Order: sequence, then C-alpha cells, then structure tokens
Amino acid sequence: MSESRTSESLPTPPLPESAPPPGGRPGTGTGGWSVDDRCTDCDVARQLAPGLVVRAGRTSRVVRQPRDAAEEHRMRLAAFACHTRSIRPASGRLDPAADPYPLALDDTVLLCGHNSPRTAGANSYLVRRPGGGLMMVDTPRWSESLAARFERLGPVTDVLLTHQDHAAHGRVYADRFGARLWIHEGDIEAAPDADRVLRGTEPVPVGPGMVAHPLPGHTRGSVLYIADERYCFSGDSFYWARTTDDLEIAESVVWYSVRELAASLARTVDRLRCEWVLPGHGGGKRLPPPQMAQRLGRLAERVQGLRPRPVDFAAIRW
Repeated sequence: MSESRTSESLPTPPLPESAPPPGGRPGTGTGGWSVDDRCTDCDVARQLAPGLVVRAGRTSRVVRQPRDAAEEHRMRLAAFACHTRSIRPASGRLDPAADPYPLALDDTVLLCGHNSPRTAGANSYLVRRPGGGLMMVDTPRWSESLAARFERLGPVTDVLLTHQDHAAHGRVYADRFGARLWIHEGDIEAAPDADRVLRGTEPVPVGPGMVAHPLPGHTRGSVLYIADERYCFSGDSFYWARTTDDLEIAESVVWYSVRELAASLARTVDRLRCEWVLPGHGGGKRLPPPQMAQRLGRLAERVQGLRPRPVDFAAIRW
C-alpha cells in the first residue's frame, strides 16, 4: 500500500484521535464495524486504524465507520492483526480473501499481522535479506496457511526472538521453515531447544546485515535486532508513544529490572544506527537517522532516572 511506504508512522499515516461521540457503549461502533468485549487494550487496532478505533478506558471502540476504500483497508489491517479477533464487520465474519498480510512497510520489511494471544498480541516482522531469503523477528499466531504464505516470499532462514514473552510459536515456525531459532541465554527457559543462544551483552552478527544487541531490562534476556543499520526491531524494550510523541519504555511492565534496562541503554545507544523503530508492542516510527539517534540518546538519559514500580498495564502511555 503506497501510504505505508511514505509515512513516518507504522504502517499508515496517523489521523487525529478525536473524542468519542456522545452515546453508545464502549466497544461498539455506529455502523458495520465494531469491537467486542474480548478486547485487551493491546493498542494494535489503534495503531493500524487511527481515527477509526480509539481508546475508551481499558478497551478500544470504533468511533466512526470507514468512509472510503483506504479507511476500509485500515479496518481490515486492524481486524486481521487483532489477537482476540475482537474487530468484526457487520456480518460477524472476516473474509479470508480480504486478508492484507503480510503488509510491506517498504522493500525490506513486512508486518506479519495475525498477532497471537500467546505472545500478548505482539507485532512480528519478516525481513528480506540479500540473496532472497528472509528472517522472521518474533512470530504471529501459528498457522500452516500463514507459514505457507510467508514461505512463498522466499526461504525463511532464521526466527529471531526478542525475549521470552514472544517465544510461544518460535519452535514450530522454525521447524516448519527449516530455520534456526535464536534466543538469549537470559530467557532460555522460554525456548530451551533453540538452535542458537546469544550470550552476554556484546553485539553479535546473526546473518547478513543483521546484528543482535542484547538489552537486559524488560526481561533478563531481551534482545533488539538491527538490520542494515536502518531497522531496529526493539521487542518490548522501547516503542514510539503517540501520547508523548517520543520514544518511551513501558516502565510499568518491566518484568526484570528498570535499572538493568537503564544500564543496557546507556551501553548500547551509541552503537545503534537506524531510522526505523519497529517494536513488539506500541507504535513504530521512522525518522532521519540523526534525529533517531538523538531520540535514543534522550531516552537513555530519561531512563537513568527511573526507579522500579509495580506492574500496571493500565499505566502504559500508548
């Protein structure tokens, strides 16, 4: 879709999140599309269909129906990504023929969609590599038909896990593709049969143009991956927040140690070169590399001042 290729946000140009109209209950729309009560407030639909789906307390709601083909496409993006399948058209059934995934963000990266309830609804990506192969960063829900669809794009050589929360389908996808499964030793219990185990905190090349940067903090074994010094697959270590218009960490759901995350960022940010931040949860962003470097540096400085806090999903600033 051409809009996604030129936008600075992932994957469609943002529209203002207007206030919900009066009347109606949260979770319902005013026409064909609606959000049911299985919604877990994961933010994916609001990223993919901004201005159409907005936050309402601890859930999402459709605030207006699509007005044209482009907006209808956005709703399908949200619906086929939703890990609870909460976003439905008037018929109540999604048409498999209208599935828009995998979605090309540019000539190198594709968004897999079909987020999984077993990975807390995280985004996953396919990354084209020189020679025609691909690497998968984290995974969508397991489906043989999805695996076949991805494989038609080229051989998938590696499945790169960013951390334990996103490991659920790693082994089955790696086996289906005949690919290597990667995880860090700090999260090895989530993938004890991984083919490649990252160790320590130094960056490690994992394939042509792809470097793993261990980043303990969100979990003991969190990793981010940099492709071609352009794309940063940050897992749950940091993301682009629409509410602050900046890079943020989800400090209220740092499972291991916010102090370790601060140390990891301080050690790592000067080594990172990228223009895209593509997270597991939260918004993505594209900026000119010098601007992204500045944002990463400021993030590292801010995190230095944070202290541990109780886990609270409701406190995340999407």
